[in-house]
Amino acid sequence: MEGFMTPPRHVNFNAKKLFGKMGEIQDGSIAYLENGGGGPTENHVHMHDHLFIVVQGEAKVFLDKEEKIIRENESFLVKGSIPHSVWNNSQSTTIMIGISLHDENNREEPAVCR
Repeated sequence: MEGFMTPPRHVNFNAKKLFGKMGEIQDGSIAYLENGGGGPTENHVHMHDHLFIVVQGEAKVFLDKEEKIIRENESFLVKGSIPHSVWNNSQSTTIMIGISLHDENNREEPAVCR
């Protein structure tokens, strides 16, 4: 497993650092993107950033002028100010964690989870 290591004093334990300090967590979600699923259907922007972590499968992030593939056990930070959308890039269900972040210079009220 590329990029994984066993921390000191751990046994049968493989870890991979996905991200470091990058702002304050606003909220987090788990998403199941079925074959052909994703969104929004048109790229969008907002004040907060997204940290996407793919747990299973593969996702494709459409950015303003480029595309980024996020493979299993990888993460990618999307700046909210860049038009974007995210889609399943595999034939099976992609499972992804999405963490919304904001930094000290960009305050936004947290979304209410119901």
